[in-house]
Amino acid sequence: MFFKTAEETLEMGEREEKKFSWDPLLPIAAVHRTFDYVLVAHKHEDDGDLKNRRAKAFIHALEKKNFSVTRIEHEEKIFYGLRAPRELFEEYMYLLKVSDSCNWTGDLRGVVAQATRIRIVHFILYNTDTTSGENLRELLVKNVFESAFCLHERKEQKSLGKKWARWSGLFSGQPLSKVSKEVCESNITMCPRCDNTCTVWQLSDTCTYAKISLLFDNEGTVAFAMFMAIWATLFLELWKRTRARHVSMWKVYDWCEEEEELILEIVNNPHSSPTPHRHSYLRSTLVLILVTLMLMIIIGLAHALVVFRVVIAPLMSEGSWDFIKDNATTVAVMLGAVLHYFTIVIMTKVNRWVALKLCHIEKTNSFASTERSFTVKMFTFQFFTLFSSLFYVAFFLGRINGHPGNYTRIATRRLEECHPSGCLTDLFIQMAVILILKQTINNIFEFTVPWVKRLINRNASRTLRRKCGHCYRKACRDEEGRVEPCDICKLRDWLRNYHLTSTDAFSLFNEFLEMGVWTQVLEAIGVLAVIANGLVIGITSDFIPRLVYRYRTGPCATGSETLNCMSGYIRDTLSIANFTHEAVSKDFTKYQMRTERGINVTECSYRDYRSSEDYSLTSQFWLVLAVRFAFVIIFEHVVVVCKFIAAWFVPNNPIQVKNDRLRDKLSRLKDELREMRRNKSTDV
Repeated sequence: MFFKTAEETLEMGEREEKKFSWDPLLPIAAVHRTFDYVLVAHKHEDDGDLKNRRAKAFIHALEKKNFSVTRIEHEEKIFYGLRAPRELFEEYMYLLKVSDSCNWTGDLRGVVAQATRIRIVHFILYNTDTTSGENLRELLVKNVFESAFCLHERKEQKSLGKKWARWSGLFSGQPLSKVSKEVCESNITMCPRCDNTCTVWQLSDTCTYAKISLLFDNEGTVAFAMFMAIWATLFLELWKRTRARHVSMWKVYDWCEEEEELILEIVNNPHSSPTPHRHSYLRSTLVLILVTLMLMIIIGLAHALVVFRVVIAPLMSEGSWDFIKDNATTVAVMLGAVLHYFTIVIMTKVNRWVALKLCHIEKTNSFASTERSFTVKMFTFQFFTLFSSLFYVAFFLGRINGHPGNYTRIATRRLEECHPSGCLTDLFIQMAVILILKQTINNIFEFTVPWVKRLINRNASRTLRRKCGHCYRKACRDEEGRVEPCDICKLRDWLRNYHLTSTDAFSLFNEFLEMGVWTQVLEAIGVLAVIANGLVIGITSDFIPRLVYRYRTGPCATGSETLNCMSGYIRDTLSIANFTHEAVSKDFTKYQMRTERGINVTECSYRDYRSSEDYSLTSQFWLVLAVRFAFVIIFEHVVVVCKFIAAWFVPNNPIQVKNDRLRDKLSRLKDELREMRRNKSTDV
């Protein structure tokens, strides 16, 4: 990746010759490897300038560590090409060999040395202090250096473009139950959905909505929820097996990131001392308070979305567009979902910034611990950002809104109500809008923004490279007869890399967050999947009320001979509000109790299990509630048992991996024994 063979250099020369009509390079006697890192600084006319002195001090500190530095001026910038001494990598590989954190053998060491070369140089650069105690990170913040980047060879870029950065890498009818038929053919008058402007409405007007609701809320939903919970376990186990194969291939069974960082510290400074573990009750308390405050802000945004839907629904019901007026609640849910998506986009950036600041406050002793802390905080913040509003729709919508005569209000507005067919469709709409927007818009931005930047930067890079001049073959031979690209060729490569997008240790974190790649995170998601799916089926879905009606209160439960055991279910889930009741008459005006045909009604229906006399909860409400909780407990236990069985049948490590590890251990022990005997014979 970072070494060029003679053939590659010759091939590069031939390509450049065809492109710019240069003379071919001289026969190659020896080849210098490419540069590891490039630092870019602004050119200052005054050598005594403070930033100039700081830059020279840092370069001098690198030269004391035997770094080779090539300085090239171009336009208003100064480029410093850095080459790390070979001894650094030899010491690193030796310490890994004697360390407990790695079991590399054979040719794999060379492969991994190339893969980790930039990591080693990056660590040394950012942990090298000048005489004044400043390191590269502080110098970048103070704008002493404009940027710092590692070099990517053109051959590597083309390979990635061919293998990764390409687009090529990437109905039957549903049965509808007679339950929805009861909605379509009913003559039930429902209570107004909002205050003042909303009037009574006919349940049959929502026939289409009832049919759609039944697509997502039926007996198959339970089976799907169980499948998803079990699939989470299977996916985790399969991921562990894949991970075990890669660990076996690279022979890093006992890899320890903290121990590798200690090795990097020793390579960087043989006299270094380990950063001690520290625990501060003050810092821990401060971080806990700030995390709690952040979660309260995120939950507060979810409440703001609720208020938005509560306020916007009545306003749309007053509009002149009949479609919006008739479907005000559904449109309000969709608008709330769109607003939730934009909240997610904004809060993702805020969450990242806050998580990094909190990690800085903690002052962890290693990058590995910083990364773990950042992951936990970021995942927690994102979990509440993504699901707080969905949790409200799933478990609170339509259950805390009260009833006629005693409605719950926010900002003088009544809370939302569920459709008589249930709230699961509202949850589906919310999730569908968020997922569709998140996948489509995010993917559009993830592809188009880098593409546009690439076009702009490529044009800028071409403009700068044209000013570099031409390179001739005689300039490519050094004093010792070795062939290396001249300064003009180097500058062209550096300018090409200079316009690439900058990266850091957390550049791909959002991609990892979208895939849930961490084992601990996947295990937590698996547990949450069981709990959430059980609660959605038991509380949000109408599966339990339908089950109770079929076997407890419906026509089939009483022994009646009928072909439809769910006949009368919708009417059974509704309660009656009499306009003559004093409390009800305060909630509804005479205008609201008039139908579209101008007929005055004295009573209306609403979704609840309440008495029509004193509006107290009926015994059927408590029966359904008890069955709901019983189902949640039974569902979770059954799924947990299924998850355990699935995990038992799919072991974490394949048998081949276990056998390979045994053979590897035996081979290493034999090698150690032969080495010991050889040393004894040498001593004698």
